[in-house]
Amino acid sequence: MKRIKMICLSLALFALLSSCQSKTTSEETQPNIVFIMSDDHAYQAISAYGTGLNHTPNIDRIAEEGALFTRGFVTNSICAPSRAVMLTGKHCHINGKVDNINPFNWDQDNFAKSLQGAGYETALIGKIHLDGLPQGFDYSNVLLGQGQYYAPQFIENGIKKIIPGYITQITTDLALDWLDKKRNKEKPFLLLYHQKAPHRTWMPEERYLGLFDTVQIDPPSNFFDEYKGRPAAAKNEMSILHDIDLAYDLKLLDKDGDIKTRYRNAFQGKYDRMTSEQKAAWDAYYDPIIDEFKSKNLEGDELAVWKYNRYIRDYLSTIQSVDDGVGEVLDYLKENGLEENTIVVYTSDQGFYLGEHGWFDKRFMYEESFRTPLLVKYPKEIKPGTIVDGLVQNLDFAPSFLDYAGVDIPADIQGESFRDIVSGETTDWRDAIYYAYYEFPGEHHVKRHYGVRTDRYKLMHFYYDIDQWELYDLEKDPTEMNNIYADNAYDDVKQVMHETLDELRIKYGDSDEIDQQNLDRYLKAKNLSK
Repeated sequence: MKRIKMICLSLALFALLSSCQSKTTSEETQPNIVFIMSDDHAYQAISAYGTGLNHTPNIDRIAEEGALFTRGFVTNSICAPSRAVMLTGKHCHINGKVDNINPFNWDQDNFAKSLQGAGYETALIGKIHLDGLPQGFDYSNVLLGQGQYYAPQFIENGIKKIIPGYITQITTDLALDWLDKKRNKEKPFLLLYHQKAPHRTWMPEERYLGLFDTVQIDPPSNFFDEYKGRPAAAKNEMSILHDIDLAYDLKLLDKDGDIKTRYRNAFQGKYDRMTSEQKAAWDAYYDPIIDEFKSKNLEGDELAVWKYNRYIRDYLSTIQSVDDGVGEVLDYLKENGLEENTIVVYTSDQGFYLGEHGWFDKRFMYEESFRTPLLVKYPKEIKPGTIVDGLVQNLDFAPSFLDYAGVDIPADIQGESFRDIVSGETTDWRDAIYYAYYEFPGEHHVKRHYGVRTDRYKLMHFYYDIDQWELYDLEKDPTEMNNIYADNAYDDVKQVMHETLDELRIKYGDSDEIDQQNLDRYLKAKNLSK
């Protein structure tokens, strides 16, 4: 009898130990990571940020179930360099991708390679805008260059193919297919799910044509900015009134050919990618708009406001398809028991101007393009409804992902893991961030500049064929209309900001000499060498 009791006791103890071991193993399981990045998605166009411009219920879910970052920024507001920073955790002048012209070196380390080496199954699907076969991914199916909204060309593990349909839905379908059928389900996974939209030329999906036509959308308060005290801002080519193209951007591709624009033929090629059914839906919507425009003969401010409304409605309509895709991915994770152990991130490669200062596009260190949306959920660690006010940059994605995965962060990574400030374990975080833009002379004519931003102030230096400093008090002047660099009342602030800028340039290994080397490479690539 005693022997039977001992056996029962041993079995019970074994079961208890097994249960504890199972729990420990479960708790230590490396998290899956779904990193969703769109292109040129302004934080102003995400309803979780409270602007009221549109409604993005699925993207908002990430913030409701996790964290909303109120101060997410980039290091360089332009597509390919931003993505290189995201992958490497290093500033552009260190990873070598300072502009959209020169190639990216895939042989260097990136966080996907580190996770792959730690046992992760990795995939990159959608837009990456970095030439060459992606390294660090077991599976890649990426867009060729910028990609096309209709009948886009993808490169699947090095093999090119055109896929019929609309780009945003195709990218979502490919991501879901990998999650469901192609990955090794015995491994933790990393999925980079990257959309083209809402990048220029803002071509909506057929079902969302006219979605915002009944909504009154007023231009921002500084839409008619006169750029007083800001010569660099006055000399770019991002004006909605002067530079947005009637055919290429606003879809006024009239059948009679009366509307002649610089990029009309380029948009004709995009239109010709559609099927006859897609063209029919497109024409039914845009032809009346074209007729209306021709009949009005608009000029000046009236023309500017009309162009703004056409631009913003198409831009927001493309975002609706992005939001749908986010919902499909979130639903898949939940329905397949993956939600609890999966980190989901939503961000953009940079911000975008939605009429602020009268502009579209990005590139400047002014707030709307410098700042990017960032929403993160991870049920195991992040409390629903968390607000993060720290100065976070795309530089921080690589170390954060490695930190969450329990993988050593390489010593040469320049970003920092934001894990502990999201969980609330620490409030010790950086108090200043560095920015540099290099692509001039080039598209949109935005001057080269670098600068520093703190919680309250921003200092910028525009250079190359100009030597202009700008200083802003973001608490008193959040729309950056008043350059106070010459205001003696801010002399002490100016001195501290200059010192902080110098410290960051040293910390991140930047200098005038390095910038000159990058400039020489850029001019040579564009055949502009002196």
